[in-house]
Amino acid sequence: MELRQLRHFVAVADVGHFTRAADALAISQSGLSASIRALERDLGLPVFERTTRSVVVTAAGRVLLGHARRLLRQAAAAESAIAALRGTEAGMLALGVVQTFTAVDLPATIARLHGRHPSVQVLLREAPTRELLDVLDSGELDLAFVALDATPLPAGMVSLRDYPETLVVVVGPDHRLAPRARVRLAELAEEPFVEFQAGLGLQTAVAALFTAAAVTRRIAFRTSQMDQALSLVRHGLGIAVVPEPVARRSGLPVIGMHPLTPGDAPPSRRLALAARTREPSNPVARAFLELLPR
Repeated sequence: MELRQLRHFVAVADVGHFTRAADALAISQSGLSASIRALERDLGLPVFERTTRSVVVTAAGRVLLGHARRLLRQAAAAESAIAALRGTEAGMLALGVVQTFTAVDLPATIARLHGRHPSVQVLLREAPTRELLDVLDSGELDLAFVALDATPLPAGMVSLRDYPETLVVVVGPDHRLAPRARVRLAELAEEPFVEFQAGLGLQTAVAALFTAAAVTRRIAFRTSQMDQALSLVRHGLGIAVVPEPVARRSGLPVIGMHPLTPGDAPPSRRLALAARTREPSNPVARAFLELLPR
């Protein structure tokens, strides 16, 4: 067995699909399939049951999965230890981020990191929070910007930075609410909604907000792409609840929401920079942290 094969095996097991795993690994599907077949030949047993729609981990695969994750963590720790000896003259930062993260200008921050350490490589992975936490735990990521609305950080992980974001409503330019500065949730009960559905971050926060207000939403559209959600709103097909920075950049009318209880802050969601330890072992990750405001 090779570490590369184990990394491929874990990726397919995590997403249950060869094509999506190949995309995440940035390799061809045929190359990924060949790697898994070679692993199964080495083991003498299949690790996946393949169907036309998905792949399922076999009994042998379940036994292998825990060992594979542990070996990958150990390999990552060894690589970090060696990188620490080299400092930040060379090395790599594996960074995860949820799709709607706007609290930090990542391109600008990565550019500043490259300015200080030109030989450093940065691998940026965009995925839902749960997937990011899984690969952070496995050692494939050094740091991850995640949304913590669905669940607190798992045991063994820490938050190095917190980023609260106010949630607002966006509507089409000709919508009846467009002139309004603020709205109560109950006033939105009859509106068609465009739901941004990409994991359990923003979607969960919005659902919890309306549940707490005892307002039932009518979901007209669901999409995993924020640009598409905003385009549907722009064409008057529904309204959406999004983070305020996303709303301001969209050019759409932005409407604040009254808090559920007088005196409370406006509705918001919480994002965080998650890591396995308070002091990352990867010196490039530490250099990146120095560029982030506290």
